[in-house]
Formats: sequence, structure tokens, C-alpha cells
Amino acid sequence: MLHVNELTYRIGPRALLDKATLGLPDGARAGLVGRNGAGKSTLLAILLGRLAPESGSVSLPKGARIGTVEQEAPDGPQSLAEFVLAADTERSALLEEAETACEPTRIADIQTRLADIDAHAAPARAARILHGLGFDAEAQARSLSEFSGGWRMRVALAAVLFAEPDVLLLDEPTNYLDLEGTLWLQSYLARYPRTVLIVSHDRDLLNTSVDTIVHLDGGKLTAYRGGYDAFERQRAERQALQLKLKKRQDDQRRHMEAFVARFRAKATKARQAQSRLKALARLQPIAALVEDAAIPIVLDGPERPLAAPLVALDDAAAGYAADMPVLAGLDLRIDPEDRIGLLGANGNGKSTLAKLLSGRLKPMHGRLKQSSKIVTGYFAQHQLDELDALQTPYQLLRAKMPEATEAQVRARAGALGFAAERANTRAGDLSGGEKARMLLGLAAFGKPHLLILDEPTNHLDVDAREALVRAINEYTGAVILISHDKHLIETCADRLWVVGEGTVRPFDGDIDDYRQQVLQAAGLARRARGNGATDKDARAGKRRESADQRLALQPLRDQVKAAETRMAKLQAGLKKIDLALAEPGLYDRNPKRGAELAKLRSEAERNLTATEETWLKASSELEIAEAAVEAGAER
Repeated sequence: MLHVNELTYRIGPRALLDKATLGLPDGARAGLVGRNGAGKSTLLAILLGRLAPESGSVSLPKGARIGTVEQEAPDGPQSLAEFVLAADTERSALLEEAETACEPTRIADIQTRLADIDAHAAPARAARILHGLGFDAEAQARSLSEFSGGWRMRVALAAVLFAEPDVLLLDEPTNYLDLEGTLWLQSYLARYPRTVLIVSHDRDLLNTSVDTIVHLDGGKLTAYRGGYDAFERQRAERQALQLKLKKRQDDQRRHMEAFVARFRAKATKARQAQSRLKALARLQPIAALVEDAAIPIVLDGPERPLAAPLVALDDAAAGYAADMPVLAGLDLRIDPEDRIGLLGANGNGKSTLAKLLSGRLKPMHGRLKQSSKIVTGYFAQHQLDELDALQTPYQLLRAKMPEATEAQVRARAGALGFAAERANTRAGDLSGGEKARMLLGLAAFGKPHLLILDEPTNHLDVDAREALVRAINEYTGAVILISHDKHLIETCADRLWVVGEGTVRPFDGDIDDYRQQVLQAAGLARRARGNGATDKDARAGKRRESADQRLALQPLRDQVKAAETRMAKLQAGLKKIDLALAEPGLYDRNPKRGAELAKLRSEAERNLTATEETWLKASSELEIAEAAVEAGAER
């Protein structure tokens, strides 16, 4: 379906793409990954025809439609539903022609084609997509101009999903979504019937929604089967093999060179020496692996811990207009070293709670109790846009350290990843990831007892996100985390709070339980809207009736699901143990702790292997049983 042939593109002397080649079959769902600045967005621009390559070509089947989300947010008096429906240009053109067509043959052709593309079910399908991205029925009827830029970008995403192009190209599609919208999008893309190429740093999306990972590194494109975790494993195995081959070749080269140096002057060995020289010339060197180490993220915790609770809310309310609270009935408590993930759709009040806890908003009534010595750090994604483009990291740190020496400020900048001249680079010339790293360091500059992070990962690549996971887990204060990155919440949060219905409540379950709840709610909403609206929905009703015959298989499904949940938890536990074992000097500093962790890891691996065997057995039995039910239904 999509072929990239020997593609080369340069910016100055640097080759972003160097004879890069890739082939994606029809229906492939691929995630494009690579470090920030590797050239991923450049490749998408070439595929879309917005940039011309220096050499090479891109080929697609004749007539194939390419779709993407435009960079500018849509605007105008159109309602959201009208804008999304207009994205299907063929349907719009046929409906318009149907109003004026007079020739019987043409009228029949139009109606046949409208039936073929299921045009009459389009409004229901558009509504489902908009609902999944966070727009209820009332919002769908409002005009685009009534929404902020971020919400209008969601509408643009809804439009391209509704159009169902043959090749769907998406660049960081979750950046404007909350966790609920991200979970819905992951599920939608996993079932997308055509070819997809997604640039994303969202590890969970890359594990659940794609079947291929395309890695852009050193100007080359390499495809790996499976999701992101499978890619990491395969790449590590490939690197280990390459290192082994290089060592073997280096040993062989040294042996040949030693032979030539020893015997080339001897007449009896001259022929063999010449033979070795020719073999050395033919020996193509295996490239050494050069990996840019991920720069660590620094989050300094408090020097002196405070007594619990750090913050306590007693029947508190918060909002912006008198007698119109956004959140009310808040009875919450935050203790030292708490890790709390805030869940809930955008607009429900997560940022309002963050401002209340950070002191940027006073309670309208009720009580907020906290120590007079508490220091709070706050990071919000909008701060990136508010940075003075002319200020440098050095100047930002100098403002925080007015009495420090030049060397102290430079050392602090280096610790945040801005060594040497990078500390003198203007903010306007920094990448989004560098700005985020800088602001994260500034948020924790005062060694806060409570750190509030509102969407900290939007501009971070996968490696930087993993660095943030390590930094949060090593941080000794309390953390409030707002993020659409399920992996970040899963690996960092110990408790979950749901913000919704005008208040905040603890969530009794983990992030996977919440994901199921979100997707189930979306499914119920679809059924409620679809009461006899279309022929397509009527057929779906018949399918639901036949599904009742499969109820007998529910115990097996439950067994498979339980095994999957346990595998996910065991894998998450293994990751945490591996992070702890990777701490420099662990065995020198605390050998007993190292031995305990090694023992825990062995036990977790045994449990994971046993659970995988249970899952395989149950999955196999379920597939056989479902196939039997399907065969009976067809008869």
C-alpha cells in the first residue's frame, strides 16, 4: 500500500533521511518512533507532498486517499456535526447532486452509491466519533467558533477519522486529548480498517493500537513487528547481536593484522600475508553502536519532610465566579510521598483542583488546611507557550539564584540538561522537549513538599518520558499527576482520584479498571443513541441478540481477562524492580536490598511464566468455543 523508496532529505549538512526505505501493506497500523529531531514530522510532510525529497520516491496505489489533521484549528459558524460530516466529500457531493438530478438513470446511480457508502448512517457515525472525543449531543450542535483551539483540534481529528482515508497519517494525535479521549482513540485506531501511520511518544497507544513499529534512527527506517514493548525487546536483541558480531570481526581483524605485521617480510609467508591484506580490504566494518544517552530529569525533593497530612480539604469548594463552584464537597487528604493520579474528562475541573492545591485559587467555602512551611511546585503545559522567547535557561536560573556564583548557576543548568552553550540558547530556539525539561526543573527548584504536574509529557519523547517516570519515582515529596499518558499514571500513581459531577472522589481500582469503565460507558452511549435510527443500527441490534447465545462462554472470557490483568500487573512490577536494580552502586551501598530485589524478580518472573501459560490455555479454549458458536450461527 505505502512504499518509501531510497528517500533522502537534508537540512543543511545533516541528513534527516538517508536513502530510507519502508513498505507498509494494506491495512497495516504502524507507529513511527524516534528521538525528538530525528525527522519523523519531516517524513510525514514528504508523504503528504508538502516537502520534496532530495532523492527517492513515495508510491501509493492510484486513487488512494491520504488523510491527516491539519496544523491549524478549524473555525467558523458550522456546527461540530456539520463540519465532521462535510469531511466525507463524496457523500456531500452526492447529496447535493441528488437535490437537482433529473435523469432517472443518474438518480438511480446516486442512490445506489449513497447506499454503498452507508451515507444515511453517517450522522450517527459522526456523532459516535465526536462523543468518543469528548463532545456530548449539546456540544455537537454548537458552532466551531464557540470552542478553544485545543477543542477545535479534537474536531479536526474527528473529521479525518470520519472520512476514513485509505492512508491515515497522524502526528501526536493525543496531545490535545485527556485520558478518556486517549483511551477511546486507542480502541478506535486498533480497529481502523485501513492503513495507519502514527507519530507518537505515547507508549500505551503504541502497545495497544499498532501492529508494527517503524524506527527512524540515523536517517534509516527499520520496521519491527508488534507494539512498542516488542520493539524494545527486538531492538535490544539486534543490538546485542551486532555488538557480538563487531567483537568477533575486531578480533579477526587484529589477528590478520598481527599475521601481516609478523610475516610480510618473510619470503616463505609473503603470499599468505598478501592474501590476508586482501581479506582485510574486503572486510566491511560493522558500525559501532552510538546511542545518545537520555538526559535525566531532575526533581529535587524536600530537605525536611513535613508531618502528615500535607494538605487536607474539609467540605471545600472551588471556582471562579461567586456562587458558581466548579468543584464542591471536597473532602480530601494528601500525605507526604503520596502519588495521586487525577482522572476525568477535560472540563470537569482537574486544573481547578490543581490550582486550589497549589495556592493559585482560594477555596470559596469550607476549609483547606496545610502547614505554613509547605512548598508547592507546579508545572502546567500552558507555561511552555508563556515562556519569554528571548530568555535563556541561564537567565531563568539566574533569576532563581540571584546570589549564586557564575559556576553554581552553570552547574545547575548542566544538571537540568543545559550544559555549555545550550544554557545560553534562547527559549524560542529550544525544542518543545527542552522547554518542558527546563520548566520541570524550575517547578521543583524550591525542593517542594508537593509537586503538581499537569500534562508534563506532551513534548517529551519516549526516552524522556521514561526519564520522567524514574524522576517521579525517586522524588521524595508528594505528587499530583494529571496526564493522558496511561503508562505514566500506571507506573507512578499509587492512588487515583476521579474528577467529575462537580466533585472529586477516590477511585476504587487501577488504571485498567478505569479504562474498561470508560470504554463500557462509550459503548452504552452508542447503543442509547442508536435506537432504530438506521438500518445499520438495526443490523447491529440483531447481532446483539445473537450474542446472547455466547453468554455460556463468559466464564472462559473472565478467566482470560483475569490472566491478562495479572500479567499486566506482574510486568509493571518487574519494571519497578528493574528500575530499582538499575540504581548505580546499589550492591555496594545496600547488598542485602540488592539480594532481596533479585529474589523478588525471580519470583515475579516465575509467576509471570505460570500466568502466561494459564492465559494461553484459556485463550485457546475460548477461540475453539467461539469458532463452534460462529459455525452454529452460520448454519
